[in-house]
Amino acid sequence: MNLQGLPPAFQTQMQAQLGADYSDFETALDQPAPVSIRVNPRKNIFPTVDLLPIPWCSEGFYLPERPSFTLDPLFQAGAYYVQEASSMLLNEALKQTVKLNRPLRVLDLCAAPGGKSTLLASALSPDSLLICNEVIRSRVSVLRENMDKWGYPNVVISNHDPEDMRSLEGFFDVVVVDAPCSGEGLFRKDPDAMNEWSEANVQLCSARQKRILGAAAPLLDEGGILIYSTCTYNDSENTENVRFLTEHGFRNRSLELPADWNIVEKKTGETVGYQCYPHRVKGEGFFISVFQKTAFTAAVKLDARTFRSIRALRPRETASAMKWLQNPSEFSFWEKPNGDVMALPKSLEKTFLFLDSALHNKGFGLEMGQFKGQDFIPSHALALSTAVSSNLPAVALSKEDALRFFKKENLVFDEPLKGWLLAQYNGLNLGWLKGVGNRVNNYLPKDWRIRMDIKEYV
Repeated sequence: MNLQGLPPAFQTQMQAQLGADYSDFETALDQPAPVSIRVNPRKNIFPTVDLLPIPWCSEGFYLPERPSFTLDPLFQAGAYYVQEASSMLLNEALKQTVKLNRPLRVLDLCAAPGGKSTLLASALSPDSLLICNEVIRSRVSVLRENMDKWGYPNVVISNHDPEDMRSLEGFFDVVVVDAPCSGEGLFRKDPDAMNEWSEANVQLCSARQKRILGAAAPLLDEGGILIYSTCTYNDSENTENVRFLTEHGFRNRSLELPADWNIVEKKTGETVGYQCYPHRVKGEGFFISVFQKTAFTAAVKLDARTFRSIRALRPRETASAMKWLQNPSEFSFWEKPNGDVMALPKSLEKTFLFLDSALHNKGFGLEMGQFKGQDFIPSHALALSTAVSSNLPAVALSKEDALRFFKKENLVFDEPLKGWLLAQYNGLNLGWLKGVGNRVNNYLPKDWRIRMDIKEYV
């Protein structure tokens, strides 16, 4: 990183904040950023034996160098997520403040691209509900893709401004606000963040964060947990904003973090937050603080008795759809007006009925595919789902053929293959193939196709 490019006002801010440690901070910014991943516990095949674990997240690991993740079939199949190590501190915050072994209603309010959402999905019980909300419409597709890769059926993707979610007041047990920020903690990884930084932008971000927190606060039930985080250092976006919560019906929850983690406590009055600095931890800049709601908010009651646009699948088609899932008795089956078939976890069906009326821009349930005459065309999301049947026909691919699959090339096999087949790599599902006569068609969605040259990797 070119330290000459650090904005002078930012340098002054950090010198005041760090004192004698500032030179160590600058030295850290001049070093390569650590590379870290978090494995998917329900697709647990990534080799981690020789990897250095991340202390505050049992599923997080450091890699010795940065590979080409795009050209790793295990990444494309959702075996792991590439996530900055400091931000995985959310995992420890959840463990210490939330009873995770019971069904919960959880909202990730600023979810794209999906790092915190995939972490939440892994931490929650299967009967919990996770709503992953993204305000910016153009970012919803990458959020959906990453959640499809992760493969958990108890997830809702929504696209709403926090202030448009008043119909969910008092509904949630946990709300995570990983707020859009000035990105000071990412200067080493993202020079564009450094170029866009200004004192005026910091104040703009701080005001926006207060607005988001103001909209998030009523969404929690009494006793619910709100977790606030940023990837920045300044007090305007961190300690001053969390003080806002203590003035609006919340009390701060402290965490017990081992001293050898080198995470700094930042206290303001009766509140405490936790700051990661790149010269103290093997990670980037990150701030997190946890609050419990003490005020009461009456939950909105919606008397919805039927879904607005989906209808129950006909019995004959239901029997056919059930064959694609490992535990079909745990799901009910529905059809959208466009013919898409979806499976809803029965334990969450009444909750989905409520959400169908409460949210307008959302997608929920496991997308399974469509019936075309007598044939069922399975969806890519079904192939990647942890709910898909393990008894379906499959074909094991080499890494070379797996990459060709993700290039959306048609593969050639020594023996003819018939019907729908799960393409697999190291036992993990990649997507669908279909044997037709003398050829095998590749059903990878066009939007998922790898456009990189793969010759040097095969």
